[in-house]
Amino acid sequence: MPVEIVIPSMGESITEIRLGQWLKQDGDWVNQDESLVEIESDKVTQELPAPAAGALKITEPEGTDLPIGAAIGTIDTEAARPADAAASEPTTTTVAPSEPAAPIAPQATRVEIATESAAASSPVRATSMAKKIAEDRGVPLTSIHGSGTQGRIMKADVLSAPTSGGTSIQAPRTNSQPLAIDGDRGVRRKRLSKLRMRIAERLVAAQHNAAMLTTFNEADMSAVIAMRSLHKEEFNDQHGVKLGFMSFFARACVSALKQVPAINAFIDGDELEYHDYVDLSVAVGTDRGLVVPVIRDANRKSFAQIEGDIASLAARARQGQLSVEDMTGGTFTISNGGVYGSMMSTPILNPPQSGILGLHRIQKRPMEDPDNPGQIVLRPMMYLALSYDHRVVDGSEAVGFLVHVKNCIEDPERLLLGL
Repeated sequence: MPVEIVIPSMGESITEIRLGQWLKQDGDWVNQDESLVEIESDKVTQELPAPAAGALKITEPEGTDLPIGAAIGTIDTEAARPADAAASEPTTTTVAPSEPAAPIAPQATRVEIATESAAASSPVRATSMAKKIAEDRGVPLTSIHGSGTQGRIMKADVLSAPTSGGTSIQAPRTNSQPLAIDGDRGVRRKRLSKLRMRIAERLVAAQHNAAMLTTFNEADMSAVIAMRSLHKEEFNDQHGVKLGFMSFFARACVSALKQVPAINAFIDGDELEYHDYVDLSVAVGTDRGLVVPVIRDANRKSFAQIEGDIASLAARARQGQLSVEDMTGGTFTISNGGVYGSMMSTPILNPPQSGILGLHRIQKRPMEDPDNPGQIVLRPMMYLALSYDHRVVDGSEAVGFLVHVKNCIEDPERLLLGL
């Protein structure tokens, strides 16, 4: 009896998906729970397992947009299982001692040729991301050994494979990386991914629906840099994670949000929804686009716990392993454009949140020494930008929030004392 392959629910806010690459061919025998196809939503990409064992019948092609609950194929559970195991077993022939042994070299040659032909004609199994990166880099998939299930080529396999020039691939090309211009006036068109479409919708909605304003300040990073340099090795040895700057800013924002709770609130119709907790969204750039996973209960977490969560979420984001739950429910966002070299920016709100803090590149600038008025010294300075919804947050509150963050960063002992 055929069993339908149905698109499952992927979260309350997801109503439509796009079929990615089929990992099996039409007519293939599949085992229960074996990965069949990649499904892409506006939040996550995941593999859909087989609901039963049998022969696969594909009814929807790659790239089709479908609603949740749609059938994309069937599995015939009554189909005869291929006798692969029996076919692969070597056949033995008993030869009488008086008879000369038949020559085996020609037969072995024929087997080798048949095996090579079968390998050449069989389709290369690769994830959609691995296929895209290989195409961008000009690396033939046939030259890559896959580390995934049944030899499927994964993203990491392509990144570690040598290019035609003999060098290893370090990172896939993104939209911001330049193309090699050879003089031709070519035009390329590429369909937007579900994630990219969702990003566009949310950014436009934030600008249309919120009274967005940005206020700026700057922080002297000397104290944080000194504290980090002094304790980073011991911190890493004890907690197993590196001590970065993000945990300082996360704790500083938690402290500031206690002082200005409106920035941690949402507009819901004609009401304000305040939150007595901080679910901190952290923007992470990936080759698929910007994703914003959430650190739950950041207000209750230590430096080590925050650093561990950031490292875990960032790694899973770049590997495409985030779930819908990982990216929903944040109450405030931090975006670090400084890792890309940004000096100044105006971050866009992450709806329905009312605030987002933008961090920027640390650069030494001449500043007056607070301990010696009139003396100019070089200080590692960072511009801070707070974008906020003026419908919820007054200007004085936004400025006060940013000053509080600045004070915590310039005197990080305040974070340890809860000031």
